[in-house]
Amino acid sequence: MNADGSSKKASRAGKGLMPSVAKTARARRSKSHGGRPTKSDAAERDRRLIDVATALFLERGFDATSIDAVAAAARVSKLTLYSQYHDKRGLFGAVLRQEIERWLAPLATAAEMPVSNRSGLSIEKSLVDLGRKLQAVSGEAGAWSVGRILAAQAGNFPELASLANEEGWLKAVVTTAQLFDRLAAKGLLEIADGKIVAEAFLHIVLGHNMRCAMYGIPIDPKGQDKRLRLSIRMLLTGLLPKSQQGYGYPLAAQEIES
Repeated sequence: MNADGSSKKASRAGKGLMPSVAKTARARRSKSHGGRPTKSDAAERDRRLIDVATALFLERGFDATSIDAVAAAARVSKLTLYSQYHDKRGLFGAVLRQEIERWLAPLATAAEMPVSNRSGLSIEKSLVDLGRKLQAVSGEAGAWSVGRILAAQAGNFPELASLANEEGWLKAVVTTAQLFDRLAAKGLLEIADGKIVAEAFLHIVLGHNMRCAMYGIPIDPKGQDKRLRLSIRMLLTGLLPKSQQGYGYPLAAQEIES
């Protein structure tokens, strides 16, 4: 009886300890093996993964970059990568979205800048400053290279081209048009169609540089800035109300000739 009674007591005691033991074991497994990552850990992992994928795509191109290489360099499992992006096309789409978001940031800020009591001079200077910011972001290492990869793969993956057009270019046009529409609403510019003016502005800022980047032609910073300033001056010449035609961001003769 004593033996049986002791055995039953031990069993009951063991059952009482089981939840605590299991909880401790789970905590140890979580600590030693990482467990389920927190939101901040997952976000950091995703940022690292996209940064690594971007670097490899730029270094090797789309075709020569493998999922295995990205997973190994980012220190994540292939299962994690596939569950998140499905395939290499999805991974490149994430890289493309990151580049688009980075490029759109200056436009989003400019679209919300104050526009009241602005003379033609300050409008022109603000647009020149915005153009310089966009050129700086676009000129950073790798920015145009992503565009070249996209151009090469557009025939194979038209959805990536649609992504770049819809989330990149068209969104940039709409965001820039908001700025011009607000200037027009204040009577500071005379605009019939804000989107067309926005497209013209973006072509002025990026068109020449994009062609140079696609063809591997070096960009002359001095010539780039001269082209930007004079082109924006010409754009505004047709948009400023007659009462403000005399205003402008002053360009010295030596600046124009240089």
